[in-house]
Amino acid sequence: MIVSWTPHRFTGGILALDTANTVVLRNDPQKTFDRFDDPNEIARFAEAASGFRASELGGRRLRALEPHDIKPTVISIREATDRLFRHAVSNGAVATSHLPAFLTACADGLSATATDIGTPGRPFGDPRTPIAFEAALAVSALSLLRDETVARLRICPNCSWLFLDRSRNASRLWCDMAVCGNRQKANRYYRRRTAAREVSNA
Repeated sequence: MIVSWTPHRFTGGILALDTANTVVLRNDPQKTFDRFDDPNEIARFAEAASGFRASELGGRRLRALEPHDIKPTVISIREATDRLFRHAVSNGAVATSHLPAFLTACADGLSATATDIGTPGRPFGDPRTPIAFEAALAVSALSLLRDETVARLRICPNCSWLFLDRSRNASRLWCDMAVCGNRQKANRYYRRRTAAREVSNA
């Protein structure tokens, strides 16, 4: 199935979380599915992310020329990232037991690339040349380890996606108010109407 990589798919606020959220409905074993089951979607996601995450990437384009080859590395980083930071949100702290797998996955993502990163104002390197998607994914994931960033991570109560709350008072509830927020409002309205009808018919 070809995925439409719309703005809603990039509400995680950072490349690593957008990637973690390519597994849909992680909290529902009966309905969950992986948008990267088809490796070609990794390349299409990277292309879309180059635009939607241009600010984070410093304008550097993402390259995923061999999606079948990089899929194991991408999935490894994605799952280690989700495991580490979902636990951090739920428990208020990073679990050291999750760090070795996370760091190993990120190291694997960086090992196949030869590029300079981390210069002032250019955390992802020279914007004139593309960067391997798995390398950029590792850099983005590692950036989440900052204390101030961990404190602003959230789990959407509607879809269970991870997202970074950049609101001024750190009070954002939904990954996307236009989608998840409105769905929850509609569900609450439906439940109230149903309850009211049941009472009137009793």
